[in-house]
Amino acid sequence: MVLTISFSCANFKLGDYLLTQADAAGAIRQMLEFGSQQNISGAFSKNKVLETLFPGDVAKVLNTLSTLGLTSEVDRFTNTLSSAAGNTATAAVPIFVNSINKINLRDAVSIVKNGGTAATDYLRQNTGDTLRKSVSPIMQNALNEYKLNEQFNKLIRPLKLVLGSKVNIDLPTIMSGLITDAIFNKIAEKEVEVRSLAAARTTPLLQKVFSRTWN
Repeated sequence: MVLTISFSCANFKLGDYLLTQADAAGAIRQMLEFGSQQNISGAFSKNKVLETLFPGDVAKVLNTLSTLGLTSEVDRFTNTLSSAAGNTATAAVPIFVNSINKINLRDAVSIVKNGGTAATDYLRQNTGDTLRKSVSPIMQNALNEYKLNEQFNKLIRPLKLVLGSKVNIDLPTIMSGLITDAIFNKIAEKEVEVRSLAAARTTPLLQKVFSRTWN
């Protein structure tokens, strides 16, 4: 039996099924939406938070804090910030879903065909900055609720004597970036699953679009 494969700039045909731009776009949106709703617990561990807040040469701050006897203050701050980040991530899911549903998939067929994390990469490239800015005020509300700005200012006060401007950190912006990246990572994981595992294709549309190789 010979399968008939044909294609144009807008669709591909394999056997009796024609992959249309509409089907491809719909399946991509479903896949991305499911990915955005994945549990991201563990993404905001103490080490991850500290690496995000104090990157590069400022990483020495950990030893400085220990020397200053502030280990318990660091633990309290990072544990509280991790909880705030988790709550913010949950609150941010509708923002991601809205962006996914509105995204202009100019060539959805090619995104399906390209494989890997092409859909996630496309979403990140086209909406990443907007999503980070949208998450920032939610993060700010969480910081206010948990009084984290006050905790952080108390924590870094002695460090400013040593590190100066290197610890002038915009918590809402940095944490919004961490949260957005964590959700994108989960979306990418879901995309890989949908493309490679039949069990992950939980809707008829996902099965129809991603059960075939369109190359």
